[in-house]
Amino acid sequence: MALLSEFSRSDLMLARRGFLGTSLALSAGPSLIEPMQRWLVPTPPSPGQDPEPAPTTRARGRLSKPELDLLEATTVMFRRWDAQCGGGLRRKAVVGQLHEVTDLLQEPQSGPTRTKLFKVAAELAELAGWMSYDIGLQPTAQKYFVLALHAAKEAGDRPLGSYILSSMSRQMIHLGRPEDALELIHLAQYGSRDCASPRTQAMLYAMEARAYANMGQPGRCKRAVRMAEDTFAEADEWDEPDPDWIRFFSEAELYGENSHSFRDLAYVAGRSPTYASLAEPLMRRAVELFADDHEHQRSYALNLIGMATVHLLRREPEQSTSLVTEAMGIAKKVRSERVNTRIRKTVDTAVRDFGDLAEVVDLTERLAGELPESAEAV
Repeated sequence: MALLSEFSRSDLMLARRGFLGTSLALSAGPSLIEPMQRWLVPTPPSPGQDPEPAPTTRARGRLSKPELDLLEATTVMFRRWDAQCGGGLRRKAVVGQLHEVTDLLQEPQSGPTRTKLFKVAAELAELAGWMSYDIGLQPTAQKYFVLALHAAKEAGDRPLGSYILSSMSRQMIHLGRPEDALELIHLAQYGSRDCASPRTQAMLYAMEARAYANMGQPGRCKRAVRMAEDTFAEADEWDEPDPDWIRFFSEAELYGENSHSFRDLAYVAGRSPTYASLAEPLMRRAVELFADDHEHQRSYALNLIGMATVHLLRREPEQSTSLVTEAMGIAKKVRSERVNTRIRKTVDTAVRDFGDLAEVVDLTERLAGELPESAEAV
């Protein structure tokens, strides 16, 4: 926990854009995967832990149940803000809360309270990593993910650990390292196969499909897509409430992930119209569902962009430019460099393939005015 405390303190004090990102090195390959395998080894319980204090007393540094509940509720609130506003607007607030939790863990706490604090620390560190990833601070994001996994292990929460590994996998796909992404997802699946809810398992299958798609393995990708769909269908029959961190994985998110897998396959297969046709109805359904979901505006923007790329694959540039224009309107409201980058890449593709089309020329001019490259995230 000392490492997490020191890193969050440094981030708070020195996090001018790019500072921590340039002072850290991004790990990949065996240097990333091999240390992550240690999360499967259980942490032995600490001997001699104090029992819970009586509800009417509170020693210095100890937390009461209402205070723990407030910490958990605050973490949920931060997660909602991220989904609505992107990673740039609230990242420092999350890092600050994380630093406070690590300070509390260095005070005397009872065993159950300490376990809950480690869980809160893991969720906050994962969220700090996710927000850092969203605004383009990739090494900083990875460092938070690694520290989050350590905290989840201390909390004994293997489903949460699998979720953190899935976030790391998403980052590796984004960075063009699908083999690493697949290793991380398989590690997550192995570590949580007997305890994760159907919703969590479906999310892991969907991420497995994304990795296989980017590796150019259509058979395995299609199998993972089917497993994601079949497992998600069992989610309503699960007799325990899902933790808040996996509730984002809705029907809309399932459609979106699976459609992106087929879209990615289309690009890897040389702009295959067959895989583009598989992606199109799934992406359309994801966009329809996200249009009514005001809590996940960033996801709505990302799926609009995804739909725009499918139309480019199908050589339908007019539809593509219309969707990108709509996504740009959302991008101005959310602080997400990831959204901005995907918009720019989609426009670049449109210019390369249909640069003489009036709609593409107009979109290029609008992009330069509304989402300039110099836009900064916090």
